[in-house]
Amino acid sequence: MTATAGRGRRERLRTETTAEIKSVAMGLMAAGGPDAITLRAIAREMGMTANAIYGYFATRDDLVTTLVHDVYTALADTVDAAWEAASQQDAGSRIQAWATAFRDWALANPQGFRLIYGDPVPGYQAPAGGPAPDAARRVCTGLTALAAAAWPHAGRLYEDGDFTWSDFDAGLLDKVHPAFPELPPAAVALALRIWGHLHGLVSLEIYGHLHTQTKRPDKLFQQELAQLVRNLGVPHR
Repeated sequence: MTATAGRGRRERLRTETTAEIKSVAMGLMAAGGPDAITLRAIAREMGMTANAIYGYFATRDDLVTTLVHDVYTALADTVDAAWEAASQQDAGSRIQAWATAFRDWALANPQGFRLIYGDPVPGYQAPAGGPAPDAARRVCTGLTALAAAAWPHAGRLYEDGDFTWSDFDAGLLDKVHPAFPELPPAAVALALRIWGHLHGLVSLEIYGHLHTQTKRPDKLFQQELAQLVRNLGVPHR
């Protein structure tokens, strides 16, 4: 075996083992909650020594950061793709496409949703700037894009709000202003209201609260989404 072939084999093995570590970590979270994510527990599940797993992730927080980054990036990719695929001339369709993609992703990745939007990992210390700053920015600007698309129609309904820029977190404005410099504070407030609608129903569904109340959470979500678009005054084909 040549040195190059040997190195390639080691790299493939490392990639496969890293992927398995992350998969086992998410499985432990599903079974025992976020505090079940420990390197020792993962090593035990995989039949590895604790020392061996430290060669892949130096600390539990390093692993959690990687998990959050991967999950958040996958979500951002999903909703961005849905937004771009919808007609730019149909604001209602774009809003519905983004929102539906968000719910579909959450249902397909419930532990990922819980990791980034639900249960905090006890004792986890995120790196400076957060574990997934680019993905967080993309999802934030994606949500703001929903409000921006609706604003030509919805502005007259919401522009009399007394919101000022001082009402919002500086970190949020750092994400929003460069992408949408023309939006007024009331439009940013509208983005947060839209987020409340979408995140609220999806969270109830992911945590199992809707399943005891309705057999059709999908119908409930789509009806709420259609009503949201109507309330925004957005024409929809």
